[in-house]
Amino acid sequence: MQYEPVKQTLGKLFSRKPWTRKLFYRLLDILLLRTWHIHKSLKAFARSGKKGKSLHVLDAGSGFGQYSYYMARKFPDWHITGIDIKQEETEACTRFFRQAGMTNASFQQQDLTVFEKPGAYDLILSVDVMEHIEEDKKVFSNFSRSLRPGGMLLISTPSDKGGSDVHHHDDASFIEEHVRDGYAAEEIKEKLTQAGFRPVKTAYTYGRPGSISWRMSMKYPILMLGKSKAFLLILPFYYLLTMPFILALNIADVRQKHRSGTGLQVKAWKPPNPS
Repeated sequence: MQYEPVKQTLGKLFSRKPWTRKLFYRLLDILLLRTWHIHKSLKAFARSGKKGKSLHVLDAGSGFGQYSYYMARKFPDWHITGIDIKQEETEACTRFFRQAGMTNASFQQQDLTVFEKPGAYDLILSVDVMEHIEEDKKVFSNFSRSLRPGGMLLISTPSDKGGSDVHHHDDASFIEEHVRDGYAAEEIKEKLTQAGFRPVKTAYTYGRPGSISWRMSMKYPILMLGKSKAFLLILPFYYLLTMPFILALNIADVRQKHRSGTGLQVKAWKPPNPS
């Protein structure tokens, strides 16, 4: 199915006032399991001697801006630049952050296949983006050039172990806008190594508990909204019933190490300059 119309509907619904957008971010933080994994990795990055320093971060494919908002609040010394190919998204984020009085984040419309800013960033975050971009090698090279030596790239993307809800060769991707169903761990590791990253570490997310949670928290509601916007009236009651199970499954997924999973989280470092 096409996911963008559903996203646009939700974006317009929750962007009317600053408080509704903050509520939207909070709901995404709770419902999206990938957010739990990303927050965990960002906290680990901050603990690795980075906290308190004035770091420059690129939110590559910032979308609604929820990760930029999290970083801007959690790490006020960080300077976040959010870029997205959709101008309406960056304009909405710019407007919200201005209204919220947050000055350590800015947004601009850019294409990741051509955007680079040599040696500008200590951290690049890319969540649910690479599965939408055919020319991924170009993007990885741009990321490498844009990172400072010793900087880290953090990617969250579907894996080839059932990502995009594709479990067999004849399955269609659940999200029609995806240009690839998911990455094999070795494939993305090889592409990032070719782009100049060393080391590259991969970890599966959305193991058995996460896959169940995803169906309950995202797949079924999205299918309902895809059929009719009237399901927006039912969703609060649906989540009221399912939320305890979703939270328990998300906690289990984040705490476990998975031998396989439908999601893939990648950490890659730009080698430091030789001393």
